[in-house]
Amino acid sequence: MSAFGPGHPFLADCPARLAVELIADKWTAVVLFGLSRGPVRHGELIELIGGISRKVLTQTLRRLEAHGLVRRRAYAEVPPRVEYELTALGETLIDPIHTLTEWARANGDAVLDALDAASEPLADSG
Repeated sequence: MSAFGPGHPFLADCPARLAVELIADKWTAVVLFGLSRGPVRHGELIELIGGISRKVLTQTLRRLEAHGLVRRRAYAEVPPRVEYELTALGETLIDPIHTLTEWARANGDAVLDALDAASEPLADSG
Protein backbone atom coordinates (compact mmCIF):
# COMPACT_ATOMS: atom_id res chain seq x y z
CA MET A 1 0.00 0.00 0.00
CA SER A 2 1.34 3.46 -0.93
CA ALA A 3 2.15 6.01 1.74
CA PHE A 4 0.84 8.71 -0.60
CA GLY A 5 -2.85 9.52 -0.52
CA PRO A 6 -5.02 11.41 -3.00
CA GLY A 7 -4.10 15.06 -3.40
CA HIS A 8 -0.48 14.53 -2.37
CA PRO A 9 1.89 17.04 -3.99
CA PHE A 10 3.45 15.88 -7.25
CA LEU A 11 0.80 13.24 -7.89
CA ALA A 12 -1.93 13.42 -10.55
CA ASP A 13 -2.92 16.94 -11.53
CA CYS A 14 -2.00 18.86 -8.38
CA PRO A 15 -0.55 22.40 -8.60
CA ALA A 16 2.86 21.30 -7.31
CA ARG A 17 3.26 18.91 -10.22
CA LEU A 18 2.23 21.59 -12.69
CA ALA A 19 4.83 23.94 -11.21
CA VAL A 20 7.59 21.33 -11.39
CA GLU A 21 6.72 20.48 -14.99
CA LEU A 22 6.86 24.16 -15.90
CA ILE A 23 10.23 24.70 -14.20
CA ALA A 24 11.67 21.42 -15.51
CA ASP A 25 11.56 22.69 -19.09
CA LYS A 26 15.06 23.08 -20.51
CA TRP A 27 14.87 26.86 -20.94
CA THR A 28 12.41 28.09 -18.29
CA ALA A 29 14.87 28.72 -15.45
CA VAL A 30 17.39 30.32 -17.81
CA VAL A 31 14.79 32.68 -19.31
CA LEU A 32 13.40 33.61 -15.88
CA PHE A 33 16.91 34.31 -14.62
CA GLY A 34 17.60 36.38 -17.75
CA LEU A 35 14.62 38.55 -16.86
CA SER A 36 15.58 38.87 -13.20
CA ARG A 37 17.32 42.25 -13.53
CA GLY A 38 14.44 44.03 -15.23
CA PRO A 39 12.69 44.39 -18.58
CA VAL A 40 14.53 42.90 -21.57
CA ARG A 41 13.83 42.85 -25.29
CA HIS A 42 13.60 39.59 -27.23
CA GLY A 43 16.87 40.16 -29.10
CA GLU A 44 18.68 41.03 -25.89
CA LEU A 45 17.49 37.77 -24.32
CA ILE A 46 18.79 35.83 -27.34
CA GLU A 47 22.25 37.38 -26.85
CA LEU A 48 22.17 37.04 -23.07
CA ILE A 49 21.12 33.39 -22.99
CA GLY A 50 23.00 31.99 -25.98
CA GLY A 51 22.15 28.65 -27.55
CA ILE A 52 18.39 29.23 -27.69
CA SER A 53 16.66 29.78 -31.01
CA ARG A 54 14.31 32.71 -31.56
CA LYS A 55 11.42 30.29 -32.02
CA VAL A 56 12.07 28.41 -28.78
CA LEU A 57 12.54 31.66 -26.86
CA THR A 58 9.22 32.94 -28.19
CA GLN A 59 7.47 29.68 -27.24
CA THR A 60 9.02 29.76 -23.76
CA LEU A 61 8.05 33.40 -23.19
CA ARG A 62 4.47 32.73 -24.32
CA ARG A 63 4.17 29.74 -21.99
CA LEU A 64 5.58 31.73 -19.06
CA GLU A 65 3.22 34.60 -19.87
CA ALA A 66 0.24 32.22 -19.98
CA HIS A 67 1.24 30.89 -16.54
CA GLY A 68 1.45 34.40 -15.10
CA LEU A 69 5.21 34.48 -14.62
CA VAL A 70 6.16 36.93 -17.38
CA ARG A 71 4.56 40.13 -18.64
CA ARG A 72 4.88 41.25 -22.26
CA ARG A 73 4.78 44.99 -22.93
CA ALA A 74 4.36 46.31 -26.45
CA TYR A 75 5.04 49.99 -26.96
CA ALA A 76 3.28 52.01 -29.66
CA GLU A 77 6.47 53.21 -31.30
CA VAL A 78 8.02 53.08 -34.74
CA PRO A 79 9.76 50.71 -35.00
CA PRO A 80 7.69 48.64 -32.55
CA ARG A 81 9.33 47.81 -29.24
CA VAL A 82 8.41 44.84 -27.05
CA GLU A 83 9.88 44.12 -23.63
CA TYR A 84 9.45 41.19 -21.29
CA GLU A 85 9.64 41.34 -17.52
CA LEU A 86 8.89 39.14 -14.55
CA THR A 87 5.57 39.49 -12.79
CA ALA A 88 5.49 39.48 -8.99
CA LEU A 89 4.75 35.75 -9.23
CA GLY A 90 7.71 35.19 -11.56
CA GLU A 91 9.99 37.05 -9.15
CA THR A 92 9.20 34.48 -6.46
CA LEU A 93 11.10 31.89 -8.51
CA ILE A 94 14.41 33.76 -8.64
CA ASP A 95 15.55 32.68 -5.17
CA PRO A 96 14.83 28.97 -5.86
CA ILE A 97 16.62 29.26 -9.22
CA HIS A 98 19.59 30.88 -7.45
CA THR A 99 19.58 28.01 -4.92
CA LEU A 100 19.64 25.44 -7.74
CA THR A 101 22.47 27.36 -9.39
CA GLU A 102 24.50 27.24 -6.19
CA TRP A 103 23.76 23.50 -5.86
CA ALA A 104 25.00 23.00 -9.43
CA ARG A 105 28.20 24.92 -8.71
CA ALA A 106 28.84 22.91 -5.55
CA ASN A 107 27.94 19.51 -7.02
CA GLY A 108 28.55 19.80 -10.76
CA ASP A 109 31.87 17.98 -10.65
CA ALA A 110 30.33 15.09 -8.68
CA VAL A 111 27.53 14.80 -11.24
CA LEU A 112 30.05 14.76 -14.09
CA ASP A 113 32.12 12.14 -12.26
CA ALA A 114 29.02 9.96 -11.85
CA LEU A 115 28.24 10.32 -15.56
CA ASP A 116 31.79 9.35 -16.46
CA ALA A 117 31.65 6.32 -14.16
CA ALA A 118 28.31 5.24 -15.61
CA SER A 119 29.67 5.40 -19.16
CA GLU A 120 32.77 3.29 -18.41
CA PRO A 121 32.60 -0.30 -19.64
CA LEU A 122 31.88 -2.79 -16.90
CA ALA A 123 34.83 -4.92 -15.88
CA ASP A 124 34.60 -8.54 -16.95
CA SER A 125 33.70 -10.46 -13.80
CA GLY A 126 33.99 -13.87 -15.35
